Amino acid sequence: MEEPSEIVPGTIPRNSGPGRGRRLLKKFTTRDGLIGDYEYSFLFKPNLPFMRKTRRAAPFFGLNDEMPVVLALILGLQHSLSMLAGIITPPIIIAGAGNFDATVTQYLVSTSLIVCGILSTVQITRIHIPKTQYYIGTGLLSVVGTSFTIIPAAIGAFDQFYANGICQIADDGTKLPCYAGYGAILGTQCCTALLEILLSFLPAPILKRIFPPIVTGPTVTLIGVSLIQSGFSDWAGDSGTCSSRPTDGIYQLCPTINAPKPLAWGSAEFIGLGFLVFLTIILLERFGAPIMKSCAVVLSLLVGCIVASATGYFDRSGIDDAPGASFIWVHTFPLTVYGPLVLPLLAVAIVLAMEAVGDITATADVSRLEVEGRVFDSRLQGGILADGLSGIFSALFTSTTLSVFAQNNGVIALTRCANRSAGYCACFFLLIMGIFSKFAASLVAIPKAVLGGVTTFLFSSVAVSGIRIISTIPFTRRNRFILTAALAPGVGAILVPKWFSFVFTYTGGGAKGGFLDAIVLVLETGFALTGFLAMFLNLVLEEEVEDEAKSITADQADVPDDREEWERIRRGQENDGEAMKASDQGSNEQVTKEKI
Repeated sequence: MEEPSEIVPGTIPRNSGPGRGRRLLKKFTTRDGLIGDYEYSFLFKPNLPFMRKTRRAAPFFGLNDEMPVVLALILGLQHSLSMLAGIITPPIIIAGAGNFDATVTQYLVSTSLIVCGILSTVQITRIHIPKTQYYIGTGLLSVVGTSFTIIPAAIGAFDQFYANGICQIADDGTKLPCYAGYGAILGTQCCTALLEILLSFLPAPILKRIFPPIVTGPTVTLIGVSLIQSGFSDWAGDSGTCSSRPTDGIYQLCPTINAPKPLAWGSAEFIGLGFLVFLTIILLERFGAPIMKSCAVVLSLLVGCIVASATGYFDRSGIDDAPGASFIWVHTFPLTVYGPLVLPLLAVAIVLAMEAVGDITATADVSRLEVEGRVFDSRLQGGILADGLSGIFSALFTSTTLSVFAQNNGVIALTRCANRSAGYCACFFLLIMGIFSKFAASLVAIPKAVLGGVTTFLFSSVAVSGIRIISTIPFTRRNRFILTAALAPGVGAILVPKWFSFVFTYTGGGAKGGFLDAIVLVLETGFALTGFLAMFLNLVLEEEVEDEAKSITADQADVPDDREEWERIRRGQENDGEAMKASDQGSNEQVTKEKI
């Protein structure tokens, strides 16, 4: 079965013209093939008040358009840099929750970059499964990165591992590295990823029925909100044990007593470093060139690291001790299945499918391709299937689950490039970054306050993505009720994370203990609780027939803004009616005069 035609009017198909060999030779040996006539200054020209703004828009490079090699490399690097902070943040946070040493943390960061580079090529390539109508991958410039979704569940799981003895605690209360717990997360992830694979074979209308915006919006919002707590704690010094005040009222030094300049949690120096990074992101968005805007997070990290190094907060010992190169399976972990983690990770798999639907739709839209019909439905199916398979393969590659990244959509819109050549170049740069482990070591060495300023921004963007999804639904009485009922326990679980820890008094182990632990973990994971509740209510509550054009419902009358809006609409309709009558009357009078 051949893939349906994807030729966009006004573009030249990639496989047309001379033979492929001659075309590649011409591409790498001629000026047009290497550089082309692209205005490269567009990418690097800052938006300063005294500089003349460019009125001419950059040319748009479609999915299969011919593209100069140098431009593909530049935009590929831009895509990889825009993904970088999002890829490295989850392994650093999860390694911190498991109290891993610097060597293993560096390895996890390197592996995340390598795995994201490898599996992004699958999404971009779009592999057809022989003798079926199914695909693996979207065929768009869809890149994948380490998912933030698993972080709340993983942190909760590590808390349980230390509580039930799977992870060891020293006599002085220090939590020892818990590699067995990380292996349990990976092994459970392998099993729960099968759910997303099964979901990928459902028809697109059914997927949209099960996961409408009323379900996906609040779930994604709470993922971002729950993560902001970790980012904000790092901003103040660290999200570990030093962030809790002991009974004697004296803080421990952050991030550790062996840090170059250990300070108490919440010190002004830490707050200032994080604020510098946050402010840099804002300034780059206002005054930066297009390539600087899409890489603002990485550039802000660079500014923060320079200042931290100059003021003595940067520890380079880990960089010096790191090996020159790294790859998958340099470190391995015992894969096991942890029963209580199954339900939360099933919720993660469902959320990943939700995110994939929204991100693939946005990528197709910004790439100027259709967002409905047979071709688009096959892209959704292939993207979700590749997402599910990446959950299995990433775990086997010792990395937590991956998901389609939304960051590159902003890069596509900004640079007007949706070409797969740039995507393949981005995968190449991710591989290079991951293989050279000194690069990963330098990322791990970033002070917590600097990293916290960036991650707080990133996690807030996740919450805003959820709000954007919610804004697409009409605020009828039914939808407002579902949002209220679903968000109430989810937000409560985030604000009071141990609210359900003392409900069950059973102290034995075995299957019953594991089952009770699973219930506690789900009910203390805010986004899972909200996601399940919103899905249930959306399926059982019937739609109400509301004639909003004729009357104002009781709940709308309680909101002054809604009442004013309806009154303004009513007056506008009356004015339009009077204008039409006057126009008709004038026309009749004109006709009468002409007859006379």
